[in-house]
Amino acid sequence: MRSKGVSYARYGYIFCIPFVLAFLICSLYPVLYTAIIGFTDLRGLGIKDLNFLSNPFENFISIMQNGAFRQSLFNTAVIWIMNFIPQILLAFVLTSWFTRHRYKMKGQGAFKVIFYMPNIITAATVGILFYAMFSYPMGPVNHVLQNLGIIDAPYNFRIDPWAGRIIVAFIQFWMWYGYTMLILISGVLGLNTEMFESAAIDGAKPSQTFLRIIMPNMKTITLYIMVTSMIGGLQMFDIPKVFLDGMPDGATTTVSLFIYKRAFSGAYLLSSAAAASMILFVLIAVLSAFIFFIMRDRDEAAFHKMEKQRIKAMKAARRAGK
Repeated sequence: MRSKGVSYARYGYIFCIPFVLAFLICSLYPVLYTAIIGFTDLRGLGIKDLNFLSNPFENFISIMQNGAFRQSLFNTAVIWIMNFIPQILLAFVLTSWFTRHRYKMKGQGAFKVIFYMPNIITAATVGILFYAMFSYPMGPVNHVLQNLGIIDAPYNFRIDPWAGRIIVAFIQFWMWYGYTMLILISGVLGLNTEMFESAAIDGAKPSQTFLRIIMPNMKTITLYIMVTSMIGGLQMFDIPKVFLDGMPDGATTTVSLFIYKRAFSGAYLLSSAAAASMILFVLIAVLSAFIFFIMRDRDEAAFHKMEKQRIKAMKAARRAGK
């Protein structure tokens, strides 16, 4: 932008300086430092000299052969799948409910706030709450189940591996389905209303409108939700840490919790934890690329491919003409 021969573009760069500095110091430097110490023998607290290993991939090989790390990968995948599938299904159902054009539901704002509210509660608070709810032998859940006649005696959920995984998955689902719902609602409200009017004139049912109009046009939003949920699921830490701290028998130890324990307990194996962090980083990158690949718009990709071939053919024809 110019005014009377004066350029104001430099002010844009000045306003970007705080973000750039924060990114370099708080994000880029820790990532690069973590990647470097993964190839060293760094352990213990305090400032230490970095000694690179004779076999630079020794820490990575050791982590991949570690049974506890493989178990944490399994736990993370299982907990995320049990959380994400019901989360996305319920979010789509609520989105269809709130965005139905044939009638206006009263009190939508209040319902949206109620559904979203678990997401704004701190994870520590939620973890302590559910820890108290599933207390043994006098917890509220045991009390309700006994009164309903479902169980005869109090059940200790904290010593059952699968019970621990299911509870952690339910907590994640309960905290995040409202957020997913709001993202989907925002996407639906951004669609052209003429499509819904045409569908209503043609006599389309609400289910047909949702499946044939909304779903195909929500591919980008769904892709965003899947990628961000996958990244958040693989980095799951706070709820497993506060609720059961990885117990029982490591059943709720996620990859992030494994890295935390590796780095900040016992022998403080910082280099080993850094290697595990980089493996997790690569895993997230690969899975994200895979999700982008399977959910890409094939028609658009084919069009771009044909366009590139056409341009290439035109350039070849021009060179031949010369």
